[in-house]
Amino acid sequence: MSSGGGGYSGGVAVFSNLNLNGRTPLRVQPKVGVWGPEGVPTTRAKKRMRIWVSLAFVAALTLICALGYFFYKALL
Repeated sequence: MSSGGGGYSGGVAVFSNLNLNGRTPLRVQPKVGVWGPEGVPTTRAKKRMRIWVSLAFVAALTLICALGYFFYKALL
């Protein structure tokens, strides 16, 4: 029988490696507190940021359109 060349080689791990940082250097790994990573935004903070970004996008788009309309009327 041939090996099939499926790309899998090696034994089956009995336990998974819980170190999610892998081989990354210590300087880029997140600081871990008692209950988990520190400085990670909460779901509530992410929801608020999505709302603020949406409002800022609509405000910027409105400003650009108003400015374009103003210059269009000034050129006519």
